[in-house]
Amino acid sequence: MLAKAVPRPCSGAGRHGAPAARLWSVGVAGGPRRGGAGGRLVAADAGERMTGSEAVPVVAVAAGKQPVNGSAMAGIDKLVTSTVGKSTNVLWHDCPIGQFERQELLNQKGCVVWITGLSGSGKSTLACALSRELHSRGHLTYILDGDNLRHGLNRDLCFEAKDRAENIRRVGEVAKLFADAGLICIASLISPYRSERSACRKLLHNSTFIEVFLNVPLEVCEARDPKGLYKLARAGKIKGVYWN
Repeated sequence: MLAKAVPRPCSGAGRHGAPAARLWSVGVAGGPRRGGAGGRLVAADAGERMTGSEAVPVVAVAAGKQPVNGSAMAGIDKLVTSTVGKSTNVLWHDCPIGQFERQELLNQKGCVVWITGLSGSGKSTLACALSRELHSRGHLTYILDGDNLRHGLNRDLCFEAKDRAENIRRVGEVAKLFADAGLICIASLISPYRSERSACRKLLHNSTFIEVFLNVPLEVCEARDPKGLYKLARAGKIKGVYWN
Protein backbone atom coordinates (compact mmCIF):
# COMPACT_ATOMS: atom_id res chain seq x y z
CA MET A 1 0.00 0.00 0.00
CA LEU A 2 1.31 3.45 -0.87
CA ALA A 3 2.06 5.74 2.06
CA LYS A 4 0.20 9.01 2.13
CA ALA A 5 2.48 11.92 1.32
CA VAL A 6 2.83 14.63 3.96
CA PRO A 7 1.40 17.93 2.66
CA ARG A 8 4.03 20.61 2.14
CA PRO A 9 3.98 24.09 0.64
CA CYS A 10 4.73 24.46 -3.04
CA SER A 11 7.99 26.32 -3.41
CA GLY A 12 9.54 24.79 -6.52
CA ALA A 13 9.22 26.28 -9.95
CA GLY A 14 6.76 24.82 -12.45
CA ARG A 15 7.61 23.99 -16.03
CA HIS A 16 6.89 27.55 -17.14
CA GLY A 17 8.88 29.19 -14.36
CA ALA A 18 5.97 30.00 -12.00
CA PRO A 19 5.69 28.44 -8.51
CA ALA A 20 4.07 25.07 -9.10
CA ALA A 21 0.30 24.97 -8.65
CA ARG A 22 0.30 28.28 -6.78
CA LEU A 23 0.86 31.17 -9.17
CA TRP A 24 -1.65 32.08 -11.85
CA SER A 25 -2.37 34.90 -14.23
CA VAL A 26 -5.86 36.34 -14.53
CA GLY A 27 -6.97 37.67 -17.90
CA VAL A 28 -9.35 40.53 -18.51
CA ALA A 29 -12.28 38.13 -19.02
CA GLY A 30 -11.68 36.51 -15.64
CA GLY A 31 -10.36 33.14 -16.84
CA PRO A 32 -7.05 32.01 -15.31
CA ARG A 33 -4.42 31.13 -17.87
CA ARG A 34 -0.73 30.41 -17.95
CA GLY A 35 1.83 33.04 -18.75
CA GLY A 36 -0.62 35.76 -19.70
CA ALA A 37 -0.88 39.37 -18.63
CA GLY A 38 -3.08 40.50 -15.79
CA GLY A 39 -3.32 40.40 -12.01
CA ARG A 40 -1.57 37.73 -9.96
CA LEU A 41 -3.70 35.11 -8.27
CA VAL A 42 -2.09 33.00 -5.54
CA ALA A 43 -4.13 29.95 -4.53
CA ALA A 44 -4.99 29.73 -0.85
CA ASP A 45 -5.39 26.47 1.02
CA ALA A 46 -8.39 25.85 3.25
CA GLY A 47 -8.30 28.15 6.27
CA GLU A 48 -5.70 30.54 4.84
CA ARG A 49 -6.35 34.24 4.49
CA MET A 50 -4.79 36.27 1.74
CA THR A 51 -3.72 39.77 2.58
CA GLY A 52 -1.36 42.47 1.41
CA SER A 53 0.55 41.73 -1.76
CA GLU A 54 -1.34 38.43 -2.20
CA ALA A 55 -4.69 40.16 -2.59
CA VAL A 56 -6.14 39.73 -6.05
CA PRO A 57 -7.42 42.80 -7.91
CA VAL A 58 -11.02 42.92 -9.09
CA VAL A 59 -11.40 40.90 -12.28
CA ALA A 60 -12.70 42.88 -15.24
CA VAL A 61 -16.16 41.89 -16.40
CA ALA A 62 -16.48 40.97 -20.07
CA ALA A 63 -19.32 42.42 -22.12
CA GLY A 64 -22.56 40.49 -21.75
CA LYS A 65 -21.42 38.54 -18.71
CA GLN A 66 -22.58 38.71 -15.12
CA PRO A 67 -20.23 39.57 -12.22
CA VAL A 68 -20.77 37.58 -9.03
CA ASN A 69 -19.69 38.81 -5.61
CA GLY A 70 -18.80 36.66 -2.60
CA SER A 71 -16.92 33.94 -4.46
CA ALA A 72 -16.03 30.79 -2.57
CA MET A 73 -12.53 31.04 -4.08
CA ALA A 74 -10.27 32.80 -1.60
CA GLY A 75 -9.13 36.26 -2.61
CA ILE A 76 -11.38 36.74 -5.63
CA ASP A 77 -13.78 39.68 -5.38
CA LYS A 78 -15.66 39.11 -8.63
CA LEU A 79 -16.08 36.25 -11.03
CA VAL A 80 -17.59 36.25 -14.50
CA THR A 81 -20.51 33.93 -15.19
CA SER A 82 -22.33 33.22 -18.42
CA THR A 83 -25.60 31.88 -19.76
CA VAL A 84 -25.08 28.83 -21.97
CA GLY A 85 -28.22 27.41 -23.53
CA LYS A 86 -30.69 26.96 -20.68
CA SER A 87 -27.96 27.03 -18.02
CA THR A 88 -27.55 30.34 -16.19
CA ASN A 89 -24.81 31.64 -13.87
CA VAL A 90 -22.26 29.08 -15.04
CA LEU A 91 -18.51 29.62 -14.80
CA TRP A 92 -15.75 27.94 -16.79
CA HIS A 93 -12.91 26.75 -14.54
CA ASP A 94 -9.55 26.19 -16.16
CA CYS A 95 -6.99 23.70 -14.86
CA PRO A 96 -3.18 24.00 -14.99
CA ILE A 97 -3.09 20.60 -16.70
CA GLY A 98 -4.47 21.07 -20.20
CA GLN A 99 -4.65 19.25 -23.49
CA PHE A 100 -0.99 19.88 -24.26
CA GLU A 101 0.18 18.32 -20.99
CA ARG A 102 -2.13 15.33 -21.38
CA GLN A 103 -0.94 14.71 -24.93
CA GLU A 104 2.67 14.89 -23.79
CA LEU A 105 1.93 12.31 -21.10
CA LEU A 106 0.29 9.94 -23.60
CA ASN A 107 2.76 10.72 -26.39
CA GLN A 108 -0.07 11.14 -28.89
CA LYS A 109 -2.44 13.82 -30.16
CA GLY A 110 -6.13 13.66 -29.33
CA CYS A 111 -8.49 13.46 -32.28
CA VAL A 112 -11.89 12.16 -33.38
CA VAL A 113 -12.40 9.58 -36.10
CA TRP A 114 -16.09 9.76 -37.02
CA ILE A 115 -17.34 6.71 -38.96
CA THR A 116 -20.68 7.11 -40.71
CA GLY A 117 -22.69 4.85 -43.01
CA LEU A 118 -25.85 2.79 -43.37
CA SER A 119 -26.91 0.18 -40.85
CA GLY A 120 -24.95 -2.97 -41.67
CA SER A 121 -22.17 -1.13 -43.49
CA GLY A 122 -19.58 -2.28 -40.97
CA LYS A 123 -19.08 0.85 -38.82
CA SER A 124 -18.74 -0.98 -35.51
CA THR A 125 -16.54 -3.68 -37.04
CA LEU A 126 -14.19 -1.07 -38.52
CA ALA A 127 -14.14 0.92 -35.27
CA CYS A 128 -13.08 -2.16 -33.29
CA ALA A 129 -10.46 -3.16 -35.85
CA LEU A 130 -9.01 0.36 -35.87
CA SER A 131 -8.98 0.52 -32.08
CA ARG A 132 -7.24 -2.87 -31.85
CA GLU A 133 -4.57 -1.86 -34.36
CA LEU A 134 -3.88 1.47 -32.67
CA HIS A 135 -3.76 -0.27 -29.29
CA SER A 136 -1.16 -2.71 -30.61
CA ARG A 137 0.95 0.29 -31.61
CA GLY A 138 0.78 1.78 -28.13
CA HIS A 139 -2.00 4.35 -28.64
CA LEU A 140 -4.87 4.96 -26.24
CA THR A 141 -8.30 4.94 -27.92
CA TYR A 142 -11.96 4.85 -26.97
CA ILE A 143 -14.96 3.86 -29.09
CA LEU A 144 -18.26 5.71 -28.95
CA ASP A 145 -20.64 3.23 -30.59
CA GLY A 146 -24.13 4.46 -31.38
CA ASP A 147 -25.95 1.37 -30.07
CA ASN A 148 -23.74 1.09 -26.99
CA LEU A 149 -24.44 4.70 -26.01
CA ARG A 150 -28.18 4.04 -26.21
CA HIS A 151 -27.73 1.59 -23.35
CA GLY A 152 -26.77 4.45 -21.05
CA LEU A 153 -26.08 8.07 -21.99
CA ASN A 154 -28.74 8.20 -24.71
CA ARG A 155 -31.22 5.68 -23.34
CA ASP A 156 -33.84 8.43 -22.99
CA LEU A 157 -33.81 9.16 -26.74
CA CYS A 158 -35.92 7.53 -29.43
CA PHE A 159 -35.37 7.46 -33.20
CA GLU A 160 -37.50 10.45 -34.15
CA ALA A 161 -35.77 13.35 -35.91
CA LYS A 162 -35.48 15.57 -32.82
CA ASP A 163 -34.04 12.82 -30.67
CA ARG A 164 -31.68 11.67 -33.41
CA ALA A 165 -30.27 15.20 -33.57
CA GLU A 166 -29.82 15.28 -29.79
CA ASN A 167 -28.17 11.86 -29.95
CA ILE A 168 -25.54 13.15 -32.37
CA ARG A 169 -25.04 16.37 -30.39
CA ARG A 170 -24.35 14.44 -27.18
CA VAL A 171 -21.92 12.09 -28.89
CA GLY A 172 -20.12 15.08 -30.42
CA GLU A 173 -19.73 16.71 -27.00
CA VAL A 174 -18.39 13.49 -25.45
CA ALA A 175 -16.02 12.96 -28.37
CA LYS A 176 -14.74 16.49 -27.85
CA LEU A 177 -13.94 15.69 -24.20
CA PHE A 178 -12.09 12.51 -25.15
CA ALA A 179 -10.02 14.37 -27.75
CA ASP A 180 -9.27 17.09 -25.21
CA ALA A 181 -8.11 14.35 -22.83
CA GLY A 182 -5.59 13.31 -25.47
CA LEU A 183 -7.35 10.13 -26.60
CA ILE A 184 -8.04 8.95 -30.11
CA CYS A 185 -11.84 8.82 -30.03
CA ILE A 186 -13.55 6.61 -32.60
CA ALA A 187 -17.26 7.37 -33.05
CA SER A 188 -19.37 4.98 -35.11
CA LEU A 189 -22.91 6.15 -35.85
CA ILE A 190 -25.25 6.25 -38.85
CA SER A 191 -25.37 10.06 -38.46
CA PRO A 192 -26.95 10.61 -41.91
CA TYR A 193 -27.15 14.43 -41.86
CA ARG A 194 -24.13 16.45 -42.93
CA SER A 195 -25.26 19.44 -40.89
CA GLU A 196 -25.10 17.44 -37.65
CA ARG A 197 -21.70 15.98 -38.46
CA SER A 198 -20.44 19.46 -39.33
CA ALA A 199 -21.70 20.76 -35.99
CA CYS A 200 -19.67 18.07 -34.24
CA ARG A 201 -16.62 18.95 -36.32
CA LYS A 202 -16.91 22.61 -35.26
CA LEU A 203 -16.79 21.60 -31.59
CA LEU A 204 -13.16 20.56 -31.98
CA HIS A 205 -11.20 23.81 -32.04
CA ASN A 206 -7.88 22.25 -31.01
CA SER A 207 -8.19 18.69 -32.30
CA THR A 208 -8.49 16.91 -35.64
CA PHE A 209 -11.85 15.58 -36.86
CA ILE A 210 -11.52 12.77 -39.40
CA GLU A 211 -14.76 11.77 -41.12
CA VAL A 212 -14.98 8.29 -42.66
CA PHE A 213 -17.95 7.32 -44.82
CA LEU A 214 -18.43 3.60 -45.46
CA ASN A 215 -19.82 3.67 -48.98
CA VAL A 216 -21.43 0.23 -48.93
CA PRO A 217 -24.35 -0.36 -51.35
CA LEU A 218 -27.81 -0.66 -49.81
CA GLU A 219 -28.34 -4.17 -51.21
CA VAL A 220 -25.19 -5.35 -49.42
CA CYS A 221 -26.25 -3.77 -46.12
CA GLU A 222 -29.74 -5.21 -46.47
CA ALA A 223 -28.34 -8.67 -47.21
CA ARG A 224 -26.27 -8.49 -44.04
CA ASP A 225 -29.05 -6.92 -41.92
CA PRO A 226 -27.35 -7.90 -38.61
CA LYS A 227 -30.14 -6.43 -36.46
CA GLY A 228 -33.04 -7.31 -38.75
CA LEU A 229 -33.91 -3.65 -39.20
CA TYR A 230 -34.34 -3.75 -42.97
CA LYS A 231 -36.66 -6.75 -42.73
CA LEU A 232 -38.80 -5.00 -40.12
CA ALA A 233 -38.83 -1.78 -42.16
CA ARG A 234 -39.88 -3.61 -45.33
CA ALA A 235 -42.73 -5.17 -43.36
CA GLY A 236 -43.80 -1.73 -42.15
CA LYS A 237 -43.20 -2.61 -38.50
CA ILE A 238 -40.67 0.14 -37.80
CA LYS A 239 -39.99 3.59 -39.19
CA GLY A 240 -36.94 5.80 -39.38
CA VAL A 241 -34.60 3.38 -41.16
CA TYR A 242 -32.25 5.29 -43.48
CA TRP A 243 -32.06 3.84 -46.97
CA ASN A 244 -29.65 6.34 -48.46
